Amino acid sequence: MRVSNGSHRRRYERTTGGKRRPVCFVFLDGVGLAPADGSNPLAWAAMPNVHRLLGGPMVAGQSADRDGLLLLPLDACLGVEGLPQSATGQTALFTGVNAAALVGAHVAGYPTEALRQVIAGHSLLKRATDHGLRATFANAYTGTYWQRVAQRKLRHSASTLTTMAAGLRFRTLDDLERGEAVYWDITHEVMRSFLGLDVPLLEPEEAGRRLARLVAAHDLVLFESFLTDLAGHGRLPWPTEEVLTLLDRFLGGLLETLPDEATLVLSSDHGNLEDSNTRAHTLNPVPLLVVGPAAASFRQAHAITDVTPGILHWLGVRDRK
Repeated sequence: MRVSNGSHRRRYERTTGGKRRPVCFVFLDGVGLAPADGSNPLAWAAMPNVHRLLGGPMVAGQSADRDGLLLLPLDACLGVEGLPQSATGQTALFTGVNAAALVGAHVAGYPTEALRQVIAGHSLLKRATDHGLRATFANAYTGTYWQRVAQRKLRHSASTLTTMAAGLRFRTLDDLERGEAVYWDITHEVMRSFLGLDVPLLEPEEAGRRLARLVAAHDLVLFESFLTDLAGHGRLPWPTEEVLTLLDRFLGGLLETLPDEATLVLSSDHGNLEDSNTRAHTLNPVPLLVVGPAAASFRQAHAITDVTPGILHWLGVRDRK
């Protein structure tokens, strides 16, 4: 496990005036911004918390820029022809490097060796911990996951590699049982129904509150859910609108419990779920939703490569990629 550098920690405290400026980075896979029509479930799904926050649904044309709140569209295409994909999109999101341009294409699925090298050198979590910040990946991992990786039946995702690059420990089902982790499916329904694990169901609001409590103990917390991408690809047995309502309840619990000094940063890697006319990814921009003291500092963001630099700048990290 990486040991925090005391001198960097003191420099961070000087940069921020001795005040904590924690960030909760919520990554939702496969969420774009599209027009508010019948093919966009984000336009009509029951999401009262998001609607109350933004004054309407999170769709194309909806924006917010006021004290403590920002909603912007971010380019996920990054100047590369073709549909944005997960491996390059997530690498760009978690490092600030234009991964698609670097390798000359949008890469689907899991990071290639070239992308793994980018993550190893530029991981958001690594750069935070290198500067003495307390960072963690909130997601819990099952023993089955590590077994499948060892058997070469599964490869590590960009978020897992981002955590590995920082030398951070991975949270387990024991952490989950203690309320000190969140599973990617939020409510444990996937774990119970598809993995056969005997874990109690969790209300989405409580999952959000658990994530907020982790933020209270760290400077930077990353959480990933790919429920949205699975819904967009039609790979879940539940209607997409139910998934969105679940996420809305999760965000409600998170925001009501998040410390006043903390900032929520929510974004995605590519469009998908917002267009029910296709099961493929889209060319749509993705949302950047920032709630909290850091909102104004992200006003100049225009692409997914701006998310990691924006977070690090707010946290007082002044390194070079």
